[in-house]
Amino acid sequence: MTQVTEAVYTRGVLKPLGELGLREAQRVRLIVQPIDDIGGDERSSALRRLLAGIEGMEFHSCGRLPTRDEIHDRP
Repeated sequence: MTQVTEAVYTRGVLKPLGELGLREAQRVRLIVQPIDDIGGDERSSALRRLLAGIEGMEFHSCGRLPTRDEIHDRP
C-alpha cells in the first residue's frame, strides 16, 4: 500500500502528521521532498519566468468562436 503524507523533521526523527496504519517495526521506503524550503528568490524567479512566457504567447483565431453547446457536442 503506497501512501503520501507529510511529516516534520525534529531532532533527527521524522514525525508523520497523520496516522500511517503501519505495524510496529515495519520497514518502509521514504522519498523525502521538502515542501516549505522554496526561498522567496526562487519563487520570484519562477514567477518572472512564467509571466515572461505568458507575455510571449500569441493566440490567433479565425472566424467565430464556437458556442458552449458546440464545444460540448450537445444535440
